[in-house]
Amino acid sequence: MTVVYEQAIQPRLLMESVYQSPPRRRAAAHPGFVSLAVGSLFPEIAENIYCYGEDYSAIRRSTLQTLENIDMDMIKPHHRVHLLASEHGFSILGGEPYREMLAAIREVIEERTGCENVYLGVAAYRGFRETEEVIAAFGLDELFEGKLFDFGPYDEGVAIETEVGTLYGVKKAYDADWIVHSYYDDPREMYFHRFLGRSFKAFIMSYARLESRSAYHYSYKNRSCNFLPVAIFRSPFVQERYAFSCIMRMSPAGILTIDADNDLFALDRRITRGQLERYGKIQQLFEAIDECIAVIDGGRWGYYVHAGGVTFGVYMFSNCSGRSILDLDSASALMMIDEVPLEQRANLATGMLSEGINPALKAVVINQQWAGIPFLNLFSKPIYIVGKDQLEYLKLDRANPLFKDLGNLGLIKAAPDFEAAMKKVYRTARTDKVLIFDGSFGHFNLSPSLADEMVEKAPAVSMKVEDELLPVWLSQRGLTLQDDDVRRRG
Repeated sequence: MTVVYEQAIQPRLLMESVYQSPPRRRAAAHPGFVSLAVGSLFPEIAENIYCYGEDYSAIRRSTLQTLENIDMDMIKPHHRVHLLASEHGFSILGGEPYREMLAAIREVIEERTGCENVYLGVAAYRGFRETEEVIAAFGLDELFEGKLFDFGPYDEGVAIETEVGTLYGVKKAYDADWIVHSYYDDPREMYFHRFLGRSFKAFIMSYARLESRSAYHYSYKNRSCNFLPVAIFRSPFVQERYAFSCIMRMSPAGILTIDADNDLFALDRRITRGQLERYGKIQQLFEAIDECIAVIDGGRWGYYVHAGGVTFGVYMFSNCSGRSILDLDSASALMMIDEVPLEQRANLATGMLSEGINPALKAVVINQQWAGIPFLNLFSKPIYIVGKDQLEYLKLDRANPLFKDLGNLGLIKAAPDFEAAMKKVYRTARTDKVLIFDGSFGHFNLSPSLADEMVEKAPAVSMKVEDELLPVWLSQRGLTLQDDDVRRRG
């Protein structure tokens, strides 16, 4: 029996950026795609306080409520407070929810402590311009009445002595009496952090100098790197400045709640359990998909663009070579090229493992994405770029010189428009199952054939996660289903 689905939900217009070619028509606006609600697959993870719309009052209410129980007595009227934010938060559900949470935090601090020196610090992940664009697009200068600054991995550093040696933070971030860790728990690269100290990641990837960020990604890699942000957080340097954390908690269905704590370890335990329960089901459903064409259509870097609240990077590294993302007893799903024996490496044209990505992924169509981070193994798959202008732009991406090399060889192909790209990819991939990664939460935009498959497989996936996998995942991380601390707030 054929299931009747809703018309695909067209996402918001993309913010223009120097990191991409001009925004084009969104993929979901083209005929032939449908919308499948996360709650129709897994009703038990459909809870949220916000998903889409212009009314952000629930975000404000949740922020004010959770901050009622937070100790702010350490903050005095003459002190300087840095509300540290990360630019990626402004890409989640349009960015306005994160903006609303930050504004509410500042309001509460000023009212409770009498301190008017509360400054917003917006951290860039990698580049030079994304924070400028975010500040302008969201009117943050006006919102914070000029009390804000941006910073990135190339700014002046400050030495932080940790239990594992000297690491380097960004001086501007820590040049305050107190810092407030104002974050989000969107677990976009769960193949990397594997839900080990996810709440601490900003201390190495947002508030740290490039040298320390590189140590996280390339010295220890994803088998052991997660102790680095925890080590920075535990350092006397950070602890003497740390006030509290306030985190926008996510689920595949949208924003779950705003949660806060003076104890980031306790907050992280709550987050870890909730994420394994909710995101684990979508990730396992991704592993169950037999075959798929992925369409990247969300601006930003392709790995970080969501479908049903879970990013393309997670789908890309699911179900590859028998390595499980969430089972800590298995080797990590994502392997850097220098971790792989020479005889197992892919051909010299790509220098990457063709077996290192999901075998169900048959091809990729890039309708819109940012340049600036390596595409890792993806060059082993057929890639179609919408618009010759976008292909020419991506050829200039110094993080991906293979765009230029393989594009000139005709191995990465451009199509004049989205319809032409899809006609070509259907012939190459030999499947009509399409999943659109366009930043969506609460639903998937996809082809009817893939929707049918996901509806059919979801009940078995849910049962497997609840009965078999979740208890193992929690136990590996020192948690249980009955853990009072993690059950207290979800």
